[in-house]
Amino acid sequence: MRFPFVLIVFLSLFLIACQSNSEGEQTDNTEETTSAEQTALSESPRHHEWVNLPREEGTYKAFVVYPESSEATDAVIVIHENRGLNDWARTFADELAGRGYLVIAPDLISNTVEGYERTTDFPNSDVAREAIYALDADQVTADLNTAYDYIKDLSASTGKVSVAGFCWGGTQSFRYATNNPNLERAMVFYGTAPEDKSELESINCPVYGFYGGDDNRVNSTIEATETAMTEYGHTYEYEIYEGAGHAFMRRGHTEEEGPNKEAHDQAWDRLIGLLGSF
Repeated sequence: MRFPFVLIVFLSLFLIACQSNSEGEQTDNTEETTSAEQTALSESPRHHEWVNLPREEGTYKAFVVYPESSEATDAVIVIHENRGLNDWARTFADELAGRGYLVIAPDLISNTVEGYERTTDFPNSDVAREAIYALDADQVTADLNTAYDYIKDLSASTGKVSVAGFCWGGTQSFRYATNNPNLERAMVFYGTAPEDKSELESINCPVYGFYGGDDNRVNSTIEATETAMTEYGHTYEYEIYEGAGHAFMRRGHTEEEGPNKEAHDQAWDRLIGLLGSF
């Protein structure tokens, strides 16, 4: 069968247009999100700086954001997701500083793989994720202790330090509360408590959980955690945002409406309220 020339041209143009649109949908969302976050960071009025913090072997990077304040402020350690310290995590740190807090966001995979000084040096999030799950737990604690000491001792700090983390970082926030008795509070965004619940006995600060209603994996651990925290006489208060999924803080940051966006906004309000409660 022979097709008319005009029809062949039309079909060719249609296929090219569809392919271009499909490729655009696959790449533009990520690129636009990254671009928007980079723009927000570059246009922020707050002072940003990268600092080199010591390890037993070498150094690692941490991102510090100063609030615009005439007085010393309380500080927060922000622990990134299993994607590493990406632009979203730094944007969150900047926004938290915009609410009046001195913030340090350690890049916990910085200099853990040869040739990658920061998370953004990794070729993609999958490689960064592999590096995160290869981290030694004691090294993570040591790095967080170094970040804690650094931010606590700055002249811009009141010396009161809390921790907030997301996903893998939420789990590390809970775990860090078992290792640092001097924390003011621990904010756990869709992270889990240590599997060995006896470790929770050493916690010396209140722990606040932020969970998406549709996050089955994480939420299945809440009951056992609550039981153990109650047994040890510790404060463990949490909110479950119905309809929201895992990583709703990152997802709701870019979504214009829906349960993730609603959870994102409500969680921000709760976070600031808790940080300013005492």
